[in-house]
Parts: sequence; C-alpha cells; structure tokens
Amino acid sequence: MESSSVPTDAELLALAGEVASEVQRCRLMLVTAESCSGGWIAKTLTDLPGSSAWFDAGVVTYSYEAKEALLGVNPRTLEHTGAVSEETVLEMVSGALARFGAGVAVAVTGIAGPSGGTPDKPVGTVWIGWKRRGGYGHAQLFHFPGDREAVRRQTVAAALIGLRKTLTE
Repeated sequence: MESSSVPTDAELLALAGEVASEVQRCRLMLVTAESCSGGWIAKTLTDLPGSSAWFDAGVVTYSYEAKEALLGVNPRTLEHTGAVSEETVLEMVSGALARFGAGVAVAVTGIAGPSGGTPDKPVGTVWIGWKRRGGYGHAQLFHFPGDREAVRRQTVAAALIGLRKTLTE
C-alpha cells in the first residue's frame, strides 16, 4: 500500500492480519479507543476469524463526556487542548489500557469532515496513539487528504501500521 493512496478493504484486512499475528506472537490482548474512525479499526480487526482469542474490546467515544466516562480523559485536558490533540489521544490510549485487560492499545481522535475543521485543525487532522501495558505511550499527528471516507480509511491503516510497529519494537 502506498502511503499516499487510500487503502482498500483488502489492504486494511491484510494489515489487520499482520497485527493479529504480532498480537498473538506477543501473547497479548488488544483494545481500541476510537473517535473519528467510529469503530472501523475494531471492525477490521474482528473481521478476522478467531479474533476473540486476542481482541479484548473496542470503545467509540465521540463526545467529551464519553471520553471522560469511558476512557478517563481529564476534563481539563479536553478544555485546554480539545479532543483532537496529542494530550487527549495519549490519555485515551492510557485509559483504554487501564480499564480493560489488554496488553496493547491504539487510540484515534481527529476531524474526518466534511465539517468540523478549523484553521488550526483542518479536516484530515488526526492524532493516533499507541501503548503497551507497562510502557510509555507515543502519539503521531497525521494530515490525511480526501473526503470523510478517505480520511477514515487512512486513519485505520495508519493505526494498524503503528500497532504492528509497537508490537515489533
């Protein structure tokens, strides 16, 4: 898959398969915490037969209240940096690990469009965070081109690629 292209369903499923292999090799369970991707990462992973052996949970949190209640994101973080920020995605990924029995997590928050963008955070702005239990979380900022579906597909691909990297480092 080229980095500038919008991934197909088959390409996303292939990436999910690679993540599944690594999660199982590491003997971990996986949890997802999603906002702009709307559960698409969890759907792609659980499209794989046997995913119940390594997929723990997926949480979709769009509102501030849901991010606070389900993932433990600090209201002050949301107030000061907004939902689409490095601080928020790191709190989301840490909260997912704290609330579930998984050993690795991915979190995403962003602006898929077509509305909601600002000059500072235009449509296509996405933060993705990854963390293994007992380790430090890390986050990366992306600016994906295209319409809502293109932004979301690229988000899923980047999240899976980052998970694979997190599991093999």
